[in-house]
Amino acid sequence: MPKSRTSSFTRRGFIAAGGALGLVAVLAACGGTDSAKGDGGKDNGAATSGSWTFKDDLGNDVTTKSKPKNIVAFTGTAAALYDYGVPVKGVFGPTKTADGKPDVQAGSMDISKVEILGNVYDEFNVEKYAALQPDLMVTNSWDGTYWYVPEASKDKILALAPHAAIKVGGDVTLDKALERTADLAKSLGADLNSKKTVDAKARFEAAAAKVREATKANPGVKVLVGSGADALFYASTPDTSADLKYFKQLGVEFVTPEKLDEGGFFESLSWENAGKYKADVVLLDNRTGTLQPEQLKAKPTWNELPAVKAGQVVPRVTEPIFSYDKCAQILEDLAKSIQNAKKVS
Repeated sequence: MPKSRTSSFTRRGFIAAGGALGLVAVLAACGGTDSAKGDGGKDNGAATSGSWTFKDDLGNDVTTKSKPKNIVAFTGTAAALYDYGVPVKGVFGPTKTADGKPDVQAGSMDISKVEILGNVYDEFNVEKYAALQPDLMVTNSWDGTYWYVPEASKDKILALAPHAAIKVGGDVTLDKALERTADLAKSLGADLNSKKTVDAKARFEAAAAKVREATKANPGVKVLVGSGADALFYASTPDTSADLKYFKQLGVEFVTPEKLDEGGFFESLSWENAGKYKADVVLLDNRTGTLQPEQLKAKPTWNELPAVKAGQVVPRVTEPIFSYDKCAQILEDLAKSIQNAKKVS
């Protein structure tokens, strides 16, 4: 992801660059989400007479002459499909770090076996994409748009192959995004009854129960969701992101910012005011383009936060890989954080 975080970024671009939480703060700039309802957890993929069709979450009936084989996907979507045994040929989005290692959003994928069409926001090599002769492009949608498909080249990209999007923001919760991603994987040939997938879903459900148990056993633990940039600290509301909305349903008590930025998803705080909200635990954005605890030590107000003093800062997987395997781990880690937290705010 880009290292620079300048005021010239659009709100959508800034979020994609890893500079804030909430991820969908650009409804005003990029259109709303109400028009894309999808069909919930129904099996919307089908293959009849050799053809393939899938009703995506933007309301589109996506159809190809046969089941897609040359699939290109946003990195996080590709990582989820990989967990279901569905391979992709190319990816776009944070895939490889500066030292050549897999980005957190690449999950378990072997990134040496995929063509990387773009590794940062607003980067997408249209020529390489065309050369892959894609049958299908898939991505997530936080705000009614195709995540990580650059606005400037969107029309060219979308004209080259059928395209589908899975809604992971707005009114969607984590469990629903997981169901829809599994629907897509099934339509592309994944066996949702395989032992690996069945076990992963059972692990996810057990982890959700652990979070509920932890919040009941240790009530009153206040959690602040934050993201660090050079000039600003972002405090996210729990009411817009699929993961945080689900955590709230499981009983997690969040600190909710009072003065949200335009769009209503997070509050931008200067570092002088970073101590505005007190919490027992800080869930800190783990994406490559954001400041991590070691870097944040240089910020005096960060060091004064009660949760930081208590050593109760835990990573937040801000853009989850929507497979049961990866999200089970997220819930297990959350349960431990709540269970072990001391009240310090």
